[in-house]
Amino acid sequence: MKRFIRPDKGLSSFLLLWGTQSCSAFGSSMTSFALTVWSYQQHGSALSTALLAVCSYAPYVLLSLFAGALSDRLDKRRTMLACDSFAALTTCAALLLLGSGRLAVWHLYVLNALNGLMNALQQPASDVAVSLLAPREAYQKVGGLRAFSNSLVTLLTPAAATALMSLAGLETVMLFDLATFAVAFLTLAAAIRIPPLRTETSSGSPLQAVGQGVEWLRRNRGILDLILFLAAINLVASVYNAALPAMLLSRSGGGQTALGLVETCTGAANLLGSLAASLLPAPRSRVRAICGSLFFAMSTENLILALGRSVPVWCAGAVLGWLLIPVMNTNLDALMRTHIPIELQGRVYSVRNAVQFFTIPIGYLLGGVLVDWVMEPLMAGQGADSLLTALFGTGKGTGAAALFALLAVAGVLVCAVFSRDRHIWALEED
Repeated sequence: MKRFIRPDKGLSSFLLLWGTQSCSAFGSSMTSFALTVWSYQQHGSALSTALLAVCSYAPYVLLSLFAGALSDRLDKRRTMLACDSFAALTTCAALLLLGSGRLAVWHLYVLNALNGLMNALQQPASDVAVSLLAPREAYQKVGGLRAFSNSLVTLLTPAAATALMSLAGLETVMLFDLATFAVAFLTLAAAIRIPPLRTETSSGSPLQAVGQGVEWLRRNRGILDLILFLAAINLVASVYNAALPAMLLSRSGGGQTALGLVETCTGAANLLGSLAASLLPAPRSRVRAICGSLFFAMSTENLILALGRSVPVWCAGAVLGWLLIPVMNTNLDALMRTHIPIELQGRVYSVRNAVQFFTIPIGYLLGGVLVDWVMEPLMAGQGADSLLTALFGTGKGTGAAALFALLAVAGVLVCAVFSRDRHIWALEED
């Protein structure tokens, strides 16, 4: 590890940006987790909680097409500073509303929507900034480090947010978020210089820039089909994310601690997987690593969550489901960065974000509707001798468990279809 992370070979600026932005992401993740728990406690509805993500992702997807065109023209550092500052202002607004006793779930919907708009502009700027700060030969390590920090955030967030929320209240969680933002903002403003891109002064309307990104993807079917593959996986995964709090917070043997433990195990699995992805050499076949990782994740976790009745079993499912996801993300990131010309990455990434992530708000909305209006009433109407009762049990939360069984089948089918796509496999030849 000491040899791996030493700040040489042109990685010092990236490591500084990565470390401080990861701290800020940790604070934001703690606030998001705490507000999700707070929202479910207010209404006890999977749909009302899922709408938090819907309101965040829907504006993100709508603006993503044009955000890349703007990102290619704007200074990356200033764009990231402005977007981070806006996100901090929304946290301040939620903190003031909470302190005055007027915070409602609909306030969070509005604030999440505003954050989604800013994230649409920040994400392509951040992706291109990484490409500018890291040499091409370090993309595998850079992808592994980003996966490592994301995993560490996932690991630490539930326990840290739950403990801080229990000991000092939701307000303290938000104040910690603002403190991490300040560190990241000052570091980016004073200590990091991101090289400019030649395209930042190029002419042409945002609509023309979107057309350039779409045209590049049309001529590069392997990358396009890979994005469609991830869009289908995101649909299944977002239904899972919408149903998970509803099941773990309401099922017998569950609760806030159970949700925190499962999320912590998810983070631990991600952490181990990201360390492996960072330290091991590049695989002989990146496409095989992506398809194999997703197939393993889809075929294990959902089924174990569906049939499990205790926290240890749910945690085991989380570990199996997320252990190889960093391997998938690292190889996906390397494929994207090596195949997409750096001067087009902002535009292509913006189209990618719109296509790959538009299924996420749909999945969250679908998951909330299926849990509240379909699966929970279905399971409530089952008799004691029913096969569904024998498989998933009785009481609130069993409808979400039954939904996980359907997600296991859907995920395996998606992987089976796209793993036979010849355009995706042609990326290996390139």
